[in-house]
Amino acid sequence: MSRAGRGGWSPHVSSAGGQATAERATEPFVIALDGPAASGKSSVGLGTARELGFRYFDTGLLYRMLTWLALELEVDTSDAERLAELVDHLDIDVDPMGRVFRGKADLTERLQQPAVDAAVSEVSAHPRVRDALRPAQRALIHPPGLVMAGRDIGTVIVPEAPLKIWLSASPEERARRRSRQTGEPFERVLEGMRRRDQLDASRDAAPMARALDAVVVDTTGVAPEDVIKRIVDLARSRGASSLKNRV
Repeated sequence: MSRAGRGGWSPHVSSAGGQATAERATEPFVIALDGPAASGKSSVGLGTARELGFRYFDTGLLYRMLTWLALELEVDTSDAERLAELVDHLDIDVDPMGRVFRGKADLTERLQQPAVDAAVSEVSAHPRVRDALRPAQRALIHPPGLVMAGRDIGTVIVPEAPLKIWLSASPEERARRRSRQTGEPFERVLEGMRRRDQLDASRDAAPMARALDAVVVDTTGVAPEDVIKRIVDLARSRGASSLKNRV
């Protein structure tokens, strides 16, 4: 599905055989960062990872990449088996900034296109697809730590995470952010945002839901740096050790 490159790491790593002994010496600290679309996961997650010296990965990019590839190849997004087969052909690189490449092409912005937005909920709702991608997500966990963003990280992917954050924001605030990002009219984005929230929360496989022990952080009207500081403080209070503070 992927190859490592650009100083980053591969999101598709075999789970067989375990990690190197040196990596096992330190238990990785995972911050599970969940929440609906445009709640601030990308900016907050990346900023938190930088502050702590951790890696960052938005698992939604995997589903968006699969959706984009399916649309490019004209694969029916309701065909779960065919979609699952595409998982081994994603062939992507992720750099330390969380940007996604296929060959030399930077696809990060394309993955936010309205066509992908409209289809990604259907693709990610297939249990067969989620099962195919779960090992790749778990394989990303390495010392010293990882900020992993998504919708079911704290409930399904890493339920043992020592810190679970649920980022929230009003639908209107999230629609404004996405509208600024894509240039799509606000009202259309808002309608699509509400529809996607409903689909993500009601799907049978790994529905979008807050973990019972997650800390809720509302980002509406709050500066990203303030949200990052709060999460970093929570992580340190629970045992996360920043690389910046190590001798």
